[in-house]
Amino acid sequence: MSESPTENTLRAPIARSEVQARYVEAYAHLLAEVTGSGLMNRRYGWYFGRSLVLTALFAACFAGLFWLGTGPIQLLVAVAFGILFTQAAFLGHDAAHRQIFESGKNNEWAARILSTVVVGLSYGWWMNKHGRHHANPNKIGKDGDIAPGVLVFVPADARRRSGLGGWFIARQHWFFFPLLTLAGLDLHINALRAVAGAEVVKHRTVEVVLLGIRLIGFPVLVTLAIGPLWALAFLVVQVAVFGVYMGSSFAPNHKGMPIVPSDLSIDFLRRQTLMSRNISGGIPVAMGMGGLNYQIEHHLFPTMPSANLGRARAIVKPYCEQEGISYSETTLLDSYRIVLSYLQEVGLGHADPFECPLVNQLRIP
Repeated sequence: MSESPTENTLRAPIARSEVQARYVEAYAHLLAEVTGSGLMNRRYGWYFGRSLVLTALFAACFAGLFWLGTGPIQLLVAVAFGILFTQAAFLGHDAAHRQIFESGKNNEWAARILSTVVVGLSYGWWMNKHGRHHANPNKIGKDGDIAPGVLVFVPADARRRSGLGGWFIARQHWFFFPLLTLAGLDLHINALRAVAGAEVVKHRTVEVVLLGIRLIGFPVLVTLAIGPLWALAFLVVQVAVFGVYMGSSFAPNHKGMPIVPSDLSIDFLRRQTLMSRNISGGIPVAMGMGGLNYQIEHHLFPTMPSANLGRARAIVKPYCEQEGISYSETTLLDSYRIVLSYLQEVGLGHADPFECPLVNQLRIP
């Protein structure tokens, strides 16, 4: 990676406050340009239209559930529900980031209703986890998205596995997509654990009621519509599609990007840019990923309406080039190749990809 003028200055005996001021000024200039372009303004009409389309599609799916009778055709309806629940999660994500309304309270309740009643997730649990991720993307010990679990994303965690666990981790890249079929179920379980007391959840009682409506009410409706056996098959397919779609949309954004040591301090502009990856493909990819394909811009301006992120890219990318900051962007298929390759390297215990001169260049003195 080429060195920027800012990185070179870190080698000079400059006071910490001067360096930090320079970093803050760089982001402030970018923010001023983006704000001056009107890209932070609310997009009420766009969100209203998006919500209207989503509501109409849900209505069509419920009509199909009750009118198409039993049989394999219902598995196609289950696939459609899995897709729509993921799209609703994207909309809830925007609300949670205060992108839809000016009022923080309105955003919060919109996100809570979408997350719990529609998708079946705990808004409180998700906010705790996602807030930590945005504060320190890909930072060891801070970002829960890279915490060790069934899969590991940090080589040091892989080297701690032995026996059957070590065998599995060495081959974890083969299991990545199959495991995503269980990701939706895992999200529902985490929601239940959170509201049951595993985490601090704001408005816990409300979330318990709303989650009950979704996680009990939807399976009951499906059973009433097509009977218990077909309902079981329907729910398995729906949850699997939901998990694969969600995981396939979030994984390309940060997996395979640099892992940050726990003791490394990086300024906001570089922290949010260097650890994120954009996915090219224009409007079709943006619609499919709910705007998450513009991950760099989203991390730099989390309250920006997702509909504006593509326009912000036209400002952010050349600015990063001007500042000598690496700007990562690739196709969706290539991002999966990168993620799988990274998982293989980690499973084999290879060195951390961030163990390079870049660490010393970016460290705030």
